[in-house]
Amino acid sequence: MVSIPECFSESYAEARAKFCAAAAAAGGAIRSWLNPHARGPAGEKLHLDTARFGPADAGRMLVMISSTHGVEGHCGSGAQVAWLCTGGPAALPDDTGALLVHAINPYGFAWTRRVNEDNVDLNRNFVDHDKAYPANEGYRALADAILPRDWSPDCLAESQRVLEAYAQKHGAFALQGAISGGQHSHPDGIFFGGLKPTWSNRTIRAIAREELGRARRVGVIDYHTGLGPFGHGELICTVPPTAKSYARARAWYGEELTSPEDGTSSSAVVTGIMTDAFPQELPDAEVTSVAIEYGTYAVPDVLNAVRADNWLHQRGDLASPVGKEIKADMKERFFPAGAKWREMVWTRADQTIGWALRGLAA
Repeated sequence: MVSIPECFSESYAEARAKFCAAAAAAGGAIRSWLNPHARGPAGEKLHLDTARFGPADAGRMLVMISSTHGVEGHCGSGAQVAWLCTGGPAALPDDTGALLVHAINPYGFAWTRRVNEDNVDLNRNFVDHDKAYPANEGYRALADAILPRDWSPDCLAESQRVLEAYAQKHGAFALQGAISGGQHSHPDGIFFGGLKPTWSNRTIRAIAREELGRARRVGVIDYHTGLGPFGHGELICTVPPTAKSYARARAWYGEELTSPEDGTSSSAVVTGIMTDAFPQELPDAEVTSVAIEYGTYAVPDVLNAVRADNWLHQRGDLASPVGKEIKADMKERFFPAGAKWREMVWTRADQTIGWALRGLAA
C-alpha cells in the first residue's frame, strides 16, 4: 500500500532521489540535464530529470511537468512520484507513452523560489524574444511598492497604501494582473519574463523535439500551486478560447476547464507560458495542454510571500532571522504542511491524468 503523503518531499534533493528511484523501479528510461548556471544552497549540482515510459514510437504521449515555478515542485514532484508508485506506467494504454519532466526549474525548487537563477519566471519567458515585449504599464506604476527599500513596517505600510490605491482605482483583479501578468522592464522585480530564453526554456524545447517528435497526439499537464481554494485543483487552459486546442481541452476536461481570457479562472491573463513550447516544437502533432493550479492560501498572502522572497534575494540577508522566516513562509504558501493537502493533490491529479489518457485515446 502506497502512502501518498510520503510521495511528497521536503527538499529538492529528497524529491530528486524519490523521483529517480520510483522511475527506475517502474522501468522508466531516465535522462538528466545538469544546469550549468546554478548550484543549490549547499553548493550541490542541480538537475532536470526525465523518465520515459511506453513504446519508443508511441503515437500518443502524456507529459507531466513539475517545478515550472521552482517551489511549486514540491507539489508536482509528489504527484509524479505518486503516479509512479501507484502503477501508472504499467496501466498506460496501447500506443501510449508517458514523459515525466521533473524539476524543469531545479534552482527555484532548491532555493524555495518561484523564479530561476536569473530571477526569471519561466511561465513568462516563452515569448518571442526577437519581437517587442508585451508592455505592462501597471507594473511600472507599482514597481517601487512591489520591491520596497527594506522590509520594515513603515516601508510595507507605504507599499500597501500604493497597492490599495491602485486596486480602488482599477479593481482588485486589475491589480493582480498588473503584478502577476508578467513584465520585462524590471529584472529585479517579480514575474519578470527575462530578456532571452533561459536554460530551462532551451532545455525543455530540446527535450520536446527529442522525446516527442514521433508522437501524433500529446497531452501536457503542468503542476502549479498558489491560487484558489485550499487543496482544489483548478484546470486552467491558457490558449485563447478560439483555438482548436482549447476545444480539445474542453472535450477532455469538460466544465471543469477554466480560461483566464474568458474570466472563469483564478489566474490573470499571462503571456509567454512554458507549455507554449510544445506546439511550437511539435508542429505536426496535436498538443492539448492544461495546468493544474492547486489552491493554498489567500491570494494577497501568496503574493506577499513572493514579494518578500524577491526582496530577500535582492536586498536582504538569507542567513538573518527575517530571511529564515521569509523562506519558511514562502514554502508554506506554496506547499502547505500536513497530509490532507497532499492527499487532495493526488486525488485531483489522478482524476486529471485519467481524463487526459481518455482524451488522447479518443
